[in-house]
Amino acid sequence: MTQTQKEQPPAAFEESLEELENIVQRMEQGEQSLDQTIRDFERGMQLAQQCQKSLDAAQLKVDRLLKKNNKEILVSDSTAVN
Repeated sequence: MTQTQKEQPPAAFEESLEELENIVQRMEQGEQSLDQTIRDFERGMQLAQQCQKSLDAAQLKVDRLLKKNNKEILVSDSTAVN
């Protein structure tokens, strides 16, 4: 891996996923050198981790919003009963 690859800021989820899909396509074609395949595999692993982190963060946000919404519903239901 080059120094430039290590210093790249995390890309948006969609960009990372698109790059990962391109890497998978190249690797499935089987026309790359072993060195290029290894570099692509390494980059693919980085992208997969970035995508997973983005998905985890999105899931956490959704969970928090649902929890907040549920509390608001409970509060409004309890005030409506009184």
